[in-house]
Amino acid sequence: MDIPRGFTIRESTHRIHNPLDEAKLAVLGRALRPEPGWRVLDLACGSGEMLCTWARDHGLTGTGVDLSPAFLASARARAAELGVADRVEFAHGDASGHVADEPVDIAACVGAAWIGGGVPGTVELLRRSLRPGGLLLIGHPFWRVDPPDQAAVEGSHATSRDDFLSLPGLLAQFDGLGCDVVEMVLADQDSWDRYVAAQWLNTRQWLDRNPDDELAPVLRAELAAAPVRYARYQREYMGWGVFALMDR
Repeated sequence: MDIPRGFTIRESTHRIHNPLDEAKLAVLGRALRPEPGWRVLDLACGSGEMLCTWARDHGLTGTGVDLSPAFLASARARAAELGVADRVEFAHGDASGHVADEPVDIAACVGAAWIGGGVPGTVELLRRSLRPGGLLLIGHPFWRVDPPDQAAVEGSHATSRDDFLSLPGLLAQFDGLGCDVVEMVLADQDSWDRYVAAQWLNTRQWLDRNPDDELAPVLRAELAAAPVRYARYQREYMGWGVFALMDR
């Protein structure tokens, strides 16, 4: 099991595989007011930066699950670097079917709601691992500005306006699922820039090393178009945030 090669190439040096930067990830950790020893389940954890840094900064323990062996190797290396390898573990597997053996204090899916077929299914999946009174974390896109036409929709990596809600619409969706929204940290354009622009350098360096790879023509064409497309559409129209929820 693995994720598509193109994604691994684009984000090969990313420690955070979404548009939260390190500072915002730290703000989120502090905002949740976690207690030392709290257990975290992070589904589709990527390179494990949230688990590793929160274990270091807040004394948390936890498990991350992801499909990418490459990202999990980075996560384990990061845990060793930060001295928290005894407090966090990482499992290779399909997060869409993963439920913790024992209830956790924080159940998270930060940027991969496809594992539950969308926000409602992902909330329900996370609930299966959460202790009563625990925190659900969902990271998800929203329309920051309503896209005016289909070109703006597709330029924002969507197929339809209906793929995402507005920020008020997303918050209302959480309410309709029986959740109180108790915190949120939103990406800004600078953190979007750092997430997306870093993909371009990763792609170019990979192309320089692998000019004859079968994927090279696809990524070459993608790199030629990506900066203008991002600046024209995604940077303008797309928002993204992590939302902390508690069941009512």
